[in-house]
Amino acid sequence: MPDPAASVVIESLVKRFGGFVAVDQLSLVVRKGEVFGFLGPNGAGKSTTIRMLCGLLRPSAGRAEVAGFDVSRDPESVRQNIGYMSQKFSLYNDLTVMENLRLFAGLYSVPAKLVGERIGWALEMSDLSGRESLITRTLPGGWKQRLALGCAVLHRPPIIFLDEPTSGVDPLSRRRFWELIHRMAQEGVTVFVTTHYMEEAEYCNRLALIFRGRIVALGTPTELKHDSMKGDLLLVECHPLDAALEALQGAPGVTDAAVFGSALHLAVESASQTAPRIGALLRERGLVPVKVEKIRPTLEDVFVSLTTVSAKESRNP
Repeated sequence: MPDPAASVVIESLVKRFGGFVAVDQLSLVVRKGEVFGFLGPNGAGKSTTIRMLCGLLRPSAGRAEVAGFDVSRDPESVRQNIGYMSQKFSLYNDLTVMENLRLFAGLYSVPAKLVGERIGWALEMSDLSGRESLITRTLPGGWKQRLALGCAVLHRPPIIFLDEPTSGVDPLSRRRFWELIHRMAQEGVTVFVTTHYMEEAEYCNRLALIFRGRIVALGTPTELKHDSMKGDLLLVECHPLDAALEALQGAPGVTDAAVFGSALHLAVESASQTAPRIGALLRERGLVPVKVEKIRPTLEDVFVSLTTVSAKESRNP
């Protein structure tokens, strides 16, 4: 029986390009009013999935429903019920802010009697009121992204897909953009967003971590940090850092080692067993560890750990 609270339903979705599998057996459900994050590196399959869900690409196998419409059987109805903002700025740079808004109101078939109201709402939402006559190419990056979002939601869709929406935008503008996203979600809009910024993932209600076309973890940011990482995480402070990294990569019990600020983060099988050996190993190399302690992982730590394990498993099935 269909879930009435579901906005997006994906079942065993696959997309192949010749012999290359870009999306591999994806299954998940996104609920109404949820900010759902698709987190992964470039080439992981995020944009391909978004394009299928928007009715722009036909799946090779599996099925997906968006706003109750099958993306393969009725892509036009899907497109009428969504907003879409691509990772590349897709508005017309030679038009003014107002001209872009009027153009997209026409493209989205906004009723003539509602155009003025919807444009006013979009200008207020994106904080562009009073800037209607500015040429779009002269706008700062953050303003352009807000304008693109305003154009994408002029027809008040129940679901909006944002594909890397803040790529190349400064941190302050990125924060402002996410405030707009959460405001829409509070009004019941489902927001499906792809990103490779780990700090942005914290703003999502739930996340799917995707790697090589497959979901490697699914849950809230808190759940992923507490439950998804295999083993433990150690923070190691030692000088010089590059020598310590070289000494610890591939050490017994260490599954991954990486520089994190002025320290190292080590993914280990067991903190209680490995931590005492770390200090001894460093001292054998003539290095003096300042600190070795177990810490809670960040989302970046979780993602690196899961993708490292997934890559090893794919090489050694």
